[in-house]
Order: sequence, then structure tokens, then C-alpha cells
Amino acid sequence: MKVLFAGTPETAVTALEGLLTSPHEIVGVLTREDAPQGRKRVLTPSPVARRAEELGLPIIKANRWSLEVQEQVQALKPQVAAVVAYGTILPQSALDTLEHGWVNLHFSNLPLWRGAAPVQRALMAGEDEIFSCTFLLEAGLDTGPIFMQESARVQGDDTAADILHRLALSGGSLLSQTFEKIEQNIAPQPQQGQPTHAAKLDVSDGKITWSDTTAEIIARCRGVIPEPGAWCMLEQNRIKIAMVRPSLEKAAGEYGTVRVLAKKVVVSCSDGCVELTQVQPAGKKMMNAADWARGLGKALNEQKVVLS
Repeated sequence: MKVLFAGTPETAVTALEGLLTSPHEIVGVLTREDAPQGRKRVLTPSPVARRAEELGLPIIKANRWSLEVQEQVQALKPQVAAVVAYGTILPQSALDTLEHGWVNLHFSNLPLWRGAAPVQRALMAGEDEIFSCTFLLEAGLDTGPIFMQESARVQGDDTAADILHRLALSGGSLLSQTFEKIEQNIAPQPQQGQPTHAAKLDVSDGKITWSDTTAEIIARCRGVIPEPGAWCMLEQNRIKIAMVRPSLEKAAGEYGTVRVLAKKVVVSCSDGCVELTQVQPAGKKMMNAADWARGLGKALNEQKVVLS
């Protein structure tokens, strides 16, 4: 089938690469417009746009659907579209443009976690199996019928970035198989069950609450790494926290108390301790937690270093 690929971030590039090895033909790419990046706010093409240019694929850049965009899409003569984190809600006029519609690769077990951050929200909820599926886009938010589904187990220090990468790696193949189903006139099936919403993350989602359980703190860190990142406060300064690990040490002092035990930096929480692996103090680079702890001096030995 002739496919229009619609996507924007690095995750979408991974899925695009997989689809390129399929029997289907990518006739062009639809991605968001160049956006300002860095301190100098330099206009920069999206990861998908950069990869499409390297591949010599036609590129359409648009942050919203318009008659001009519709004409550009129709000129490429796609039969179907593959959508992977494009970042723009498509109106009905867009959905009606292609013969076989727009197939979205979504990283959840729909109708669970409809929305912008499904993997992140699922991890923050403590789920240990994260799903992806292909479904036919319709006017509602992630409400369309489902073609195919697969999943990945959460392992070790997996973060949202790790899970998204794994699911995107297999996502190209999942899209390819879905297009084969469409060619065979196999209809998608309606979603079943009670939906949940996966709202876009903001900085407040990364705030660690040390009165939470070990499992809750680890789940939050998994979900917010790399963006917006986990963090807490030390007095008046915000510090960033890399992935934390469970610890066998017992809690001591109030929630958030920092200690060094057996050369490991641990923080007390409601049901024990978590181990810090890396810490980034305000104005500094990410560093080994033990190196950071050495700089805390006498207050650490007196158990007066308390994160909040």
C-alpha cells in the first residue's frame, strides 16, 4: 500500500525506520513545523523531518490541517496514513481524505490511557506490562476501533524512554501487519472497557513525595524520565533525581532523610528506603549520588539532610 507517514519526535523516527523495511511504500511524510530549540531558540526541523530529508522523502510541515495541506497530501496519492505521535488533532475533513483512513500507533491498551502520555502515565500507575496498539483514527480522542496489539514487560531500571523505544522498534512491523489486514478487508474491532486519560506531563508531575511508598516513588521516576524529570527540594534548591532503586535499609528519621549506608545513598520513605543513583544539584551537572553526598558534610552525619 502507498503510505503517508505522520509523526514528529524521535520515537516516530524509530517506527518509520521499521516501516521502511516493509513491503509498503512510504510516499511522503507529514510532520510539525520547525520549532525553536536551545537557548538561542534556533528554528529546528523535527526528528522525523530530518530523517525524511536524509531519505529523500517528500515532506509536508504543518501544525494544523488546512485546504493547502489537504491538497499537498492528495498530490502524494497515499492510500492510508500511519500516525505516530504527530502531535496535532486531525479534523474529520482530514480523516475522510484517504481511502483507508489514518492508522494510529498508540502506546497503550486502549481504551486505557487515551491521550498524550500513555506510557508515562501507565508507568506512574505502577503497571508492569505496557501495551501498544494500532487503531483507526476517528474524530474522538483515541476512540477508534483497534486492529492489532502487543506489549512489553517493564524490566530493571526501565524508564518511559526505554519502553517507548522498545515499542517503537516493533511498531513499524505492527503498522505493516495492520496494512496487510486492511488489504484483506479485515475490520478493526471496537474498544471494550472503561477508558482512562493520559494527560500530558508537566513539571509538577516529576515532584517526588517522600512520604509515598518505595514502589510509588520508583513508579513516578520511571514515568517522568527523561521528561519532565524527577526532582525534589533540598532547603530552597531544586535538585534533579535520576532513576532510584529499592533498598533493603529501614527508614530512619522523617520522610526524606538522607543517609549513606554501605557506601549507598538512601532516602527514607513511608515503607523503607530508596537508593539514589545520580543527583543533579541546581546549577551543576548530573553526578554520582555518593559524590553528591560527600559534599553535604557534617549535616549528613547528623541526619539533618532532609529532602522535601
